[in-house]
Amino acid sequence: MRRHVVALGAIALAGSLSLVWLSSAGAFGRLPVARPIVVTEAYRYRADTLHRNEVLGTLFERRGVPAAEVSQILAEAPSLNPRRARAGQRFSFRYVIGDSQPEHIDTRLNRDSVLHLYRESDRWRADIEDVFWQVDRQRVEGVMSTSLYESLHDAIPDSVLPPSERERFIADLADGVFGWEIDFSRDIVKGDHFSLVYDRLTSSLHDVRYGRLLAAKIEARRQPNTAYLFPDSSGRNAYYDEQGNSLQRTFLKKPVAFLRISSGFTNRRFHPVLGIFRAHRGTDYAARYGTEIYATADGVVRLAGREGGYGLMIAIRHPRSIETRYAHMSRIRARIKRGARVRQGEVIGYVGATGLASGPHVHYEFLKNGRQVNALKVDLGKGHPLPESRRRDFARLKVAYEQLLASPVPPSVAVRGN
Repeated sequence: MRRHVVALGAIALAGSLSLVWLSSAGAFGRLPVARPIVVTEAYRYRADTLHRNEVLGTLFERRGVPAAEVSQILAEAPSLNPRRARAGQRFSFRYVIGDSQPEHIDTRLNRDSVLHLYRESDRWRADIEDVFWQVDRQRVEGVMSTSLYESLHDAIPDSVLPPSERERFIADLADGVFGWEIDFSRDIVKGDHFSLVYDRLTSSLHDVRYGRLLAAKIEARRQPNTAYLFPDSSGRNAYYDEQGNSLQRTFLKKPVAFLRISSGFTNRRFHPVLGIFRAHRGTDYAARYGTEIYATADGVVRLAGREGGYGLMIAIRHPRSIETRYAHMSRIRARIKRGARVRQGEVIGYVGATGLASGPHVHYEFLKNGRQVNALKVDLGKGHPLPESRRRDFARLKVAYEQLLASPVPPSVAVRGN
C-alpha cells in the first residue's frame, strides 16, 4: 500500500512541476528547442585484405556481400580473376550508414588500373579506372659515405622516393646498370662523388615509384664511371659509357645482388669450420638465407647437386674454357639440371649454408682452363661499341644528359597507364 501512495505522490509532484514549468514558460517566453541532430557522414568505410589460402567469396561474405551475389560480381568483373588473386590484395568497402551490405567496392588490379564495383538494387555493375602516371626527372648528387646503400638513402628523402623505391633504385644502379663495371662492395671509398638523373613516377592515386636511370657519373676509388641511357638496335633500354661502349659484358662481376664480400681469394685463410689455415680459391658474398643467386654469364650446367664441402653447388661451363661455380646453396632452382642452358642474370638457386659453411653466403669461383683464378681481377674487357651509323645520335643525346647532370631538371610529363 505504501508503494502506491509514494507513486501517487510522485505523480502529483510531477503534475505540480509541470504547472510551474508552463507558468514559467508563459512568463519568460517560448520553450527551449533541442539542438538538431546533424549527420556528418552518409557512409562508413572498411578495408580488408585477402588472407593466405582464402578465396574471394570468403572475403566478400565476411564484409556483408550475400553468397548469391558473389558469382554475379565475378561474372560482371572478369578482370577480377579468382585464380590470380593473391594474398594481401586490398579491398575497400563502402556502406550506407545503417546498412550491413556494401554498396561500393574498390580494389587495385595492377599499377595501371583500379576496379570499381557498384551495387544498384540487387545487381552489381563493374567499371575499370585507368591510373594516370606523371613522369618527372630528379637529380641527386653527393659524396659517398660508408656505402652506396647508405649514401643514396641519406641523399634521397622519403618525400621524393619511399624507402622501398629507393632500394629498387639502388639495386638497378648497382646490378642493372653498373653490374659489369663496378663492384660496389669493394670499389667505393669514402669521398667518391656521384651525380645521377632518373625518372620518378607519381600516379593519380598518389603512388610514387622509381622509373629508370637516365644518366650517371660515379667515382669508384676516385676513377670516373659514366652511364648514359640509349636504346640498343632492338629498341630496348641499354647503357653506354662516354665513348659509346656498352656497359654490358660477357660476365657479371658478382652472382648476387649488391652485397658485401665476407672472404676474398687468397692462398692462406683460417677456415671458420675446420679451424685450420688453407687456400680459399674463390670469393664469398655474405647474404641473407634464401637470397637469389644469378648466373654471371650464359652457359650450360655441368653439375647441379651436392659436392662434398661445397654443399649444394652449381657449376656452369662457358665459352673459352671458362667455368663458374656457386656453392653452399640452400636450394637449387627446379629447372637447373645438368645439361640445362642458362642465361646471364637468370636465377639458378638460393643462398644457404650447406657443406662446410659457418653462415649463409655464396662461394663463387671462376676457373680458366680448369684453374681457379681471382674473379675480382679478371679483365672482362670493353663492351661492344655503338656502330658508326648511331654515334651522331648518341653524341647529341650525351650533350643533353651532361646538361641534366649539371643543371635543374625539366618539367614533368603526364602519361597514361597501359
